Amino acid sequence: MTGLTNAALQQDAMRAGLSALGERVSLRHLLRKDVALGGPAWLPLILVLGAIAAVAYADHFVLSISLVYLYILPLSVGAIFLRRAISYSLIVACILFHDYYSPRNINLGIRIFHNLSAILCFAFVVYLIQRYMAQREALAKTVKQQRDDLLEDVKLAGQVQRLFLPSGKPTIAGLDIAGMMLPLRGVGGDYYDYIPIDAHTTQIAIADVSGKGVPAALLMAATAAGLRLEANHDRNMLQQVERLNAEIGAVSDPERYVTLLVAEIDTQKRTVRYVNCGHNPALLFRAKTGTLTRMDSSCPPIGLSPDEICELASADLSSGDVLVFYTDGVTEAENRVAEEFGMERLSAAVRDGSSLTAEELTINIFNSAANFCGDVGFHDDVTVVVVKCQFDGSAGVST
Repeated sequence: MTGLTNAALQQDAMRAGLSALGERVSLRHLLRKDVALGGPAWLPLILVLGAIAAVAYADHFVLSISLVYLYILPLSVGAIFLRRAISYSLIVACILFHDYYSPRNINLGIRIFHNLSAILCFAFVVYLIQRYMAQREALAKTVKQQRDDLLEDVKLAGQVQRLFLPSGKPTIAGLDIAGMMLPLRGVGGDYYDYIPIDAHTTQIAIADVSGKGVPAALLMAATAAGLRLEANHDRNMLQQVERLNAEIGAVSDPERYVTLLVAEIDTQKRTVRYVNCGHNPALLFRAKTGTLTRMDSSCPPIGLSPDEICELASADLSSGDVLVFYTDGVTEAENRVAEEFGMERLSAAVRDGSSLTAEELTINIFNSAANFCGDVGFHDDVTVVVVKCQFDGSAGVST
């Protein structure tokens, strides 16, 4: 029994030794690091060895002239794909091949001089190519490090940006509120917020900065901070918008602007007052009639013009009514044939999900747009905010 155990242990040790040997002689260990990471390892070796064999075959049959310098081609290819030690060792192999096939009646001194000069020439060519490849690898490494640092910075910026978004639902009796934002590039130019005014009044804000990525995110942060300050400073939404327009215009260039919709919902009066500054019209679903009303724009976008002349609009609300705020990333989402999701599909999603809770309807709208896009995906930041009126204390019913 002990003998069988020892034999099994010896076999396991032998397999482990062969496996380690296989790893040590792996073909990828012969290649440069950047080459070994991608593609089959045997292909560069076949290319180099095949080229050497082809030159040696021609050198065997052509005796009238020396073909030694044709070996520059396989050595150059080898210097690109193979490690430095392997590349230089191939020089010796090429010289031995050539010396073996060269005519034997040549003077020994000339033959030695000819081979030495070829070795120096080959070594110089391999050195130049190896140095170029080393610089290329160093540049690629630097670019990768800079890219990783940039991605890390964008990730951190995304975390900071999420601090400007609501961390939870507002506690306003009679309202069920939910929202979500999906930035296209980790950070984006969309923004939404719930700003409590008093026990029965809250402001809902949604904004979309022109452009995408980090520049849009920076202007979004300024917009979010300014809107919060203005909401705490004054209850007059028109004056809030005017001052915010001046502030954003002072910190942005003329090509940057912000579309903004601010709505103030009073659960005691059961009304919504709003100012739409060039933003997509919010949808107001009437539970009693099943109709949809658009809360259209009444003034230009923020930061586009020094003078912001706006109108304050209002609407009455009833229990069961639903307000849907969104950015153009929803309606302009495209499928494979460049067809947009559009207002009709969004309106249908709101009607079909009007009995859902605010959070369920938010997710339903997002999923409807995402399913419409399919594997194409969104090409802009996507934000949806849903407010459901529950003045009689009734809760949304899932269907």
